[in-house]
Amino acid sequence: MTERPDLTSSSPVPPGPPTREVPRVVAEVAHLPTAPTAATHPLSFTGQSGEYFRIWIVNLALTVVTLGLYLPWARVRQRQYFYGHTWLDGQNFEYTASPLALLRGYLIVGAFFLTYTLATNLQFQGWEIVAGVIGVLFVALYPWLVMKSLRFLAVSTTHRGLRFRHHGRAGGAYTAYGLANVAAVLSGGLALPWAWFMQRRYQVENAAYGSARATFRGDVGDFYVIGLTGLAVAIGGGLLLAVPVIALLVGLGILGDFDVVGGLPGPGIIAGIVILYAGLLALYGVAWQYVRAATLRYVLNRVEVGGVVRTQATFSPWRLVWIGVSNTVAQVLTLGLATPWAAVRRTRYVMSGVQVRAIQSLDAFCADFTPEENALGEAATELLDINLGF
Repeated sequence: MTERPDLTSSSPVPPGPPTREVPRVVAEVAHLPTAPTAATHPLSFTGQSGEYFRIWIVNLALTVVTLGLYLPWARVRQRQYFYGHTWLDGQNFEYTASPLALLRGYLIVGAFFLTYTLATNLQFQGWEIVAGVIGVLFVALYPWLVMKSLRFLAVSTTHRGLRFRHHGRAGGAYTAYGLANVAAVLSGGLALPWAWFMQRRYQVENAAYGSARATFRGDVGDFYVIGLTGLAVAIGGGLLLAVPVIALLVGLGILGDFDVVGGLPGPGIIAGIVILYAGLLALYGVAWQYVRAATLRYVLNRVEVGGVVRTQATFSPWRLVWIGVSNTVAQVLTLGLATPWAAVRRTRYVMSGVQVRAIQSLDAFCADFTPEENALGEAATELLDINLGF
């Protein structure tokens, strides 16, 4: 009969080598996924004012001589210069639009614009109907033209041989640029920041680099903060300007120079009104420049492409406001000859404050099918000065 061993009375086990769990834990840690490393690629702009001045002056001269027919070629040359001198990760951007495609769009939009101008100025028989139909057509087609412009601009832009795309649909365009703008007007401007948010979201979330779609991580509340800051600048600056001007007019006794009998203001009153009006216009320009600069920085800080790339903007909106104001003064004083210098100066500053952070090589992006886009929308935004916000 075999006796059952008494486990409680067995002799103690002598200390042995380290347990086997330690090397197993080390092996498991070694196989844990490592955090991706983000590489930062700064954008840079290498254009020079002197180089661009020669392109600009030739474009201007040929456009005037050809009565505007050279405008599409001038537009393409201008964009090719700016895109070609913008670099990211050792590669420059390219603008590949055809001037002939732009010319067809310019002729169609130009014909409508010329007809509207002749109708309102010459006022021939039935001019009200002609002008009214063209006006209604423009209002009704405005969101669609914006969509076509965004699509054409995207498909005409390449980097590393890969085309950008814009997948925007007409429904989204009519919501962002139709419904939102109507709401902004009907609400007396209260819904304007919401309209900005809808439009920036439509632009970004329909954009793509190759097959990689972009996403927008912005919030509508931040657009209200930007709008209220711009409003505070306009109101605060207006008060700071109005108080000393009125005090100066009172001190000089100019406010008493008012012809009560004739009901007409004297020259001193007119001078004061002109000064205040010019000052308020300047303040409006400053506030609007701030809104545009702050919106650009905000949007760039909330763009993600394909889940592996994010853009980052570090430029100062107020510095961009100063560049915009001083550029305008320089252009006025030089009768427009400083326009190329102003454009290069602003672009260089903006690009020096933009970076792209990627956890994947930019070479890994794949191309997507890119259908041809007509240039009608692009021509409309150019000729009718439609502001897309950037």
